[in-house]
Amino acid sequence: MEITEIRVTLRNEDKLKAFVTVTFDKCFAVRNMKIVQGETTPMLCMPSRKLPDGTFKDVAHPINAEFRTYLEKRIFAAYQEELLKSNGKTALRQSPANPEQPS
Repeated sequence: MEITEIRVTLRNEDKLKAFVTVTFDKCFAVRNMKIVQGETTPMLCMPSRKLPDGTFKDVAHPINAEFRTYLEKRIFAAYQEELLKSNGKTALRQSPANPEQPS
């Protein structure tokens, strides 16, 4: 199974840092994965639904540790790229003498 696209939508919230959609083999997408801030590092949460007893159950998830590691590695790399792009855009907007921006 090949990951063919990863879309990261950054969020500026206390715990929620991003929503992620992953497309597999150009034909199957999993939406609403979340990157949340854990106690020390960000962590990936699978899409889930709330049960009547108030607990949550994943609706899609990796079956083995090897695939989870592969998925997390790819998603966190895409997340870091999106953060860099976002920070670069912020820096460009804040720079008063930016030669790349038209006057």
